[in-house]
Amino acid sequence: MSLSLAGLLTGLLLAIAAIVGGFNGFLLALVLGAVGWVVGAAVEGRLDLSALTGGGRRG
Repeated sequence: MSLSLAGLLTGLLLAIAAIVGGFNGFLLALVLGAVGWVVGAAVEGRLDLSALTGGGRRG
């Protein structure tokens, strides 16, 4: 999936969230989308969260 298509789908989903849930629904969709992006990037290996999770400090 290209980045422009992913951006288009994200924008459409945020628009639906704003229409259905109002401003609070829009903010919730933004927060959950950001959490999903962080989890997905960490799973793919594009984002290193070891500094936040204390990884590498064993002993």
